[in-house]
Amino acid sequence: MAAEASIPGIKRVAFVSGAARGIGLAIAERLARDGCHVIMADLNAQSIGVSAQKLQAAGLSATPAVLDVRDRKAVSALFDTLPRLDVAVNNAAIFSDKEFFSLTEDDFRSTYEVNVVGLFIVAQEAARRMGEGSRIINIGSRSYLGGRNHAHYIASKGAVASLTRGMAIDLASKGIYVNAVAPGVIETDMFHSVSPERRAEMLKLQLTGKFGQPADIANAVGFLAAATTEYITGQVLHVDGGKSLGGPMS
Repeated sequence: MAAEASIPGIKRVAFVSGAARGIGLAIAERLARDGCHVIMADLNAQSIGVSAQKLQAAGLSATPAVLDVRDRKAVSALFDTLPRLDVAVNNAAIFSDKEFFSLTEDDFRSTYEVNVVGLFIVAQEAARRMGEGSRIINIGSRSYLGGRNHAHYIASKGAVASLTRGMAIDLASKGIYVNAVAPGVIETDMFHSVSPERRAEMLKLQLTGKFGQPADIANAVGFLAAATTEYITGQVLHVDGGKSLGGPMS
C-alpha cells in the first residue's frame, strides 16, 4: 500500500486495527469525519476492502490494509509507508465465552497474543514514528472488572488497562498521550449471537436501561484523539452505561 499517494492535503493520519466492522469501523468513520486520513487495518482482506470502500463512497479519506497485529515486520512495514502518524487506535481483539474449568493454556496464549502482545507491538512501532501531541488509544473492556465465563479475556483486558498506564508514563517524555476506552455491552454482530433471554438478563444490569452502540465508543475515541484534548493521559474511560458502578442486582 502506497499511503503517501492517497492522502494529499490531509493534516492528520490515524491507524485503526480491527476496523472491518463493529466498533472498529465506527471508530474509523468517526476519525475520518473529524478530518483524518484513516488506515483501516484488519486480518480479513475481503471485509476490510468493502468497509473502506463504504467510507470512500461517503467522501471520506480511508485506505484499507490487511494486517496481523502479531506480525511486527508487517506492522513496521505498513507504518513505514506513512508520511506521518498522529493517532493509533488498538481495537483488534478476540473473544470467546468459556467456562473456567474448560479453559486451556492455549486459550490464554491465543487471547494474549492478539489482545495484549499485538496491541503492544502496534503501540511500540507507532510510538517510534510519532511526534509530540500524538495519541495512542487502546480499546479495552469493562469486563476487566469481572464477569462470568471468560476469565482469559478478562485477564487480557486487565493487562490492557495496566499497559495503558505504563505506556503513558514511559511515553510522556515524547509528548505522546496514551489512554484507553473500556466499552460495556455494545450492540455488535457478536452481541446479537447471544440468546434473547440472555440479552434480557443483561439489560436488567444496565443503569441507563439500554445497550451501547458502536458510535458511543467511536465518540469517546474521537474525544481522546482530538488535537484540542490535552492534559489527559494514562486514563481508562468507561463507556458502559454505568455498568462499572455495579448496577441493579437481578
